[in-house]
Amino acid sequence: MTGRDILRKAAAERIIRCPSCGGDSVYATTNPHRPFCSARCRGADLGAWASENYRVAAEPPARGEGLDLPTDAED
Repeated sequence: MTGRDILRKAAAERIIRCPSCGGDSVYATTNPHRPFCSARCRGADLGAWASENYRVAAEPPARGEGLDLPTDAED
């Protein structure tokens, strides 16, 4: 194995921090749960999104703005 092969393999299989538990996780196509370390951590994250524990910050629309509903122009 050449030095280039070692670098290619290291780049293809990085060890990262699991976003759910903070443990080590292999970030590679060989890990079906990536970026998570396991199915349990992947499921816990999905559950947190489903129960709205995670939210995307947004400003409420200004008064008069919002849904663009069609108007009845044929009256």
